[in-house]
Amino acid sequence: MASSLEGVKAALEQIVRDPRYHDVLSLIKTARNGAVYGTKVRFPHALVFRQKVSLVLRATRHHASNLARFASIYKITMLVLKKWGPTPGKEGPYDSFFAGLLGGYFVFGGRSPRTGKISSVNQQIVIYIFARVVLGLARLAVKPGPGFPVVSSEPLRSRISHHAWPAFASLSWGLVMLLFRYHPEDLQPSLRSSMTYIYKDCDSWDSLRTLVWHNK
Repeated sequence: MASSLEGVKAALEQIVRDPRYHDVLSLIKTARNGAVYGTKVRFPHALVFRQKVSLVLRATRHHASNLARFASIYKITMLVLKKWGPTPGKEGPYDSFFAGLLGGYFVFGGRSPRTGKISSVNQQIVIYIFARVVLGLARLAVKPGPGFPVVSSEPLRSRISHHAWPAFASLSWGLVMLLFRYHPEDLQPSLRSSMTYIYKDCDSWDSLRTLVWHNK
């Protein structure tokens, strides 16, 4: 029995080292790496908090303080524009835009005085907001109303609404894969690291062990 198992193992080792099977086996490994990474990032948060509680608290404090600062700047700017704007006592149509510009610039547009870099927390918030803005503008473009929609045909609006999310998702992934393929240095480090693990490390192994359940 033991000898037959050793024979099977030896045969499998020959297959995984055979260059003829490299492309097919790389598909297996990239799926495996994707599953492993997905499991790691979605593992119960309580375990992460116990290990990195100070990091979590710092990020939470940074997030909370920035949103508090932004809200204060935004509200103050809105009140100032309402009181001393072109039509005193009345909110202007673009006051919220200018107040958002001001708050975004001073709170989320700056770099850390200690490191000279844009904080990861600020990047995450702004990217999240940007994605929501793109989706909101896409919906607005097909929403009936005064001055809208950009698309006036009801059947066309319906088709656009139906396909907007798949198009947004596919375009986002197409562009990120293009960037990763030719300009990986311009991607955010943690994203680049995860994509390297899933899509590049899958091309390298030296045994059945490093193909299936251990990294090389």
